[in-house]
Amino acid sequence: MKNVNLTNHFLIAMPNMVDPNFARTLTFICEHNDQGALGIVVNRPTELNLGSLFKQIEIAAPSEEVAKLPVYFGGPVQTDRGFVLHQPIGSWQSTLVVQDSVGLTTSKDILQSVSEGKGPDRMLISLGYAGWSAGQLEDEIKANGWLTVEAEPDVIFKLSPEERLPAAMGILGVNYATLSDVAGHA
Repeated sequence: MKNVNLTNHFLIAMPNMVDPNFARTLTFICEHNDQGALGIVVNRPTELNLGSLFKQIEIAAPSEEVAKLPVYFGGPVQTDRGFVLHQPIGSWQSTLVVQDSVGLTTSKDILQSVSEGKGPDRMLISLGYAGWSAGQLEDEIKANGWLTVEAEPDVIFKLSPEERLPAAMGILGVNYATLSDVAGHA
């Protein structure tokens, strides 16, 4: 698995994933290089909605429709920090361009834009992210912890949270219920 780049891929947690942070999750990899990987879990909404989040960080409330959107558990690292996956990329202060049309922004100016009705067309806001040190993700894949497939942004931005994992499995042509929790190696 040397020199593999999983940026702009989904990680699908295998049934044997025992870490409660990642069991039955779909994670979007935003960056993967020789230093490690960074991703956002995209199918774990929390009880918190954007209206409540904006109130906590003292930003004017967004429209009623946007205020009802859930905030997601993005992963167990820096759960006190916000991460915004979005389309289009836009021009905010701190945006990582994941691929041609998807960005990950960590600066507060994007949330201010959302409150003013000038935010990105499509977005998912999370608290925290998933992170792996150099070689760690590759080792977890070798140990049958994850399946990978190239990401399709519509899975994140057009489907409900509960539809995302099955849709990513569908890209592979696999049904989650048919996966074994035992790895086979030739």
